[in-house]
Amino acid sequence: MSHHHAPSLSESPAKPLRRDAQRNRDAIVAAARTAFSEQGLGASLEGVAREAGVAIGTLYRHFPTRLALVETLFNAKYTELLVAAEEAAAMDDAWEGFCRSMEKLCQLQACDRAFNDLISARLPLHATGREMHDRTKELCGQIMRNAQEQGVLRGDVAAQDVAFVIWSQAGIIRATRTVAPQAWRRYLHLMLDAFRTEGAHELPEPPLTSEQVDQTLTTLECNEEDCREQRA
Repeated sequence: MSHHHAPSLSESPAKPLRRDAQRNRDAIVAAARTAFSEQGLGASLEGVAREAGVAIGTLYRHFPTRLALVETLFNAKYTELLVAAEEAAAMDDAWEGFCRSMEKLCQLQACDRAFNDLISARLPLHATGREMHDRTKELCGQIMRNAQEQGVLRGDVAAQDVAFVIWSQAGIIRATRTVAPQAWRRYLHLMLDAFRTEGAHELPEPPLTSEQVDQTLTTLECNEEDCREQRA
């Protein structure tokens, strides 16, 4: 697609790595993918290095920060999300496009605990991740405008309201992951029904402004389990 991001420095070394260095890097990425998927963004980097069979110093030579490793792991998922959003924005049935984009986002949240943390803004983004985030936000706005112009999405819904779907789903996914891993789909579609024009009632409060959403991001608190993991 035309909007794919440029690779980050951590993805594109200035010169090819030696064979043993490449082998170490591949082992670190594989171990991190498993650990982050199961444990979230707070997965122990010492544990990742140990599972990869390398010293922690070797991990930091390849990935100087936790964020550099996270972005390497999830660039492919961000790209998948962008492709889905671009396809949804181009659909003739705007309601189907809106629902499909939301379901794809939540599906990616549900299948990977760290991506769930990342998409719900539990970690700041470097330039590459911010660029993809901004492009996804732009496409989300277009998808919503399409649906409102067709009269199927209630006119008082703002782009900022979608952030609360993501945050709500993040909690639902964490709570039901081991009990009913597909439960998030039920609650997503219950929320989507509230976005429909038919049956809409006047809302008692206006949507948050973009500035208020940004302020809210800084006050989101992790649960006790995640806090322990992030300190580890």
